Amino acid sequence: MPQIIDCPSPNFDERKLPLSILVLHYTGMQDAASAIARLTDAAAKVSSHYIIAEDGQILRLVEESKRAWHAGRSHWRGIDDVNSASIGIEIVNPGHEFGYRPFTEAQYEALLPLMHDICGRYGITRGNIVGHSDIAPTRKEDPGELFDWERLAKVRLALPRPVKYLTDPHWSEGGFLLALERFGYEVIDGSAAVRAFQRRYRPERIDGEIDGQTRAILLSLLTGGDKAAEAKRSQG
Repeated sequence: MPQIIDCPSPNFDERKLPLSILVLHYTGMQDAASAIARLTDAAAKVSSHYIIAEDGQILRLVEESKRAWHAGRSHWRGIDDVNSASIGIEIVNPGHEFGYRPFTEAQYEALLPLMHDICGRYGITRGNIVGHSDIAPTRKEDPGELFDWERLAKVRLALPRPVKYLTDPHWSEGGFLLALERFGYEVIDGSAAVRAFQRRYRPERIDGEIDGQTRAILLSLLTGGDKAAEAKRSQG
């Protein structure tokens, strides 16, 4: 892991909850300098714990013991004060507004060991490693459909996308949204929640439509379907 450089932000306060979530963002600004300037500007009232530049350099803006202001109005698995319960990592990328593009190899090479260290120290589970769009589906799209979640999943730093033995449970719209809420999403705006789920687990088609594949992926995530089916198949 590259050396971490301290670049203190004044934008933090005290935590009110134990640490249990890790949130990944893209900066969504034209360049790294603009993002760093904003995240360290007292007037902006935003920050994160870390920011990873395109060359893989890691800056620490807020100490992990403090509550950085990266999540905004958000919700995950019953927690509304996500800032208090989370570590926030910003990854430099212009985002959808300024020319969204794939993240760099150097960024992944810096991100994975940083995440491994954080999750190991705080016992953060794969189900609580999320994107900004997962916790704020009506407001955010980051880190977006070009982020390689499967690369993280291969080293147990994210839930993998279910791909085998998928079964459509044929839930009604209401049934699907209840299941999505059970998984962790806020479903006040159903279409936005569905799009956020698709962006994370089916990024090739983000349309907000509850189709058979979307239902089947969610069912598998809720039940551990891939593992259960593999075990059953091996026994048979």
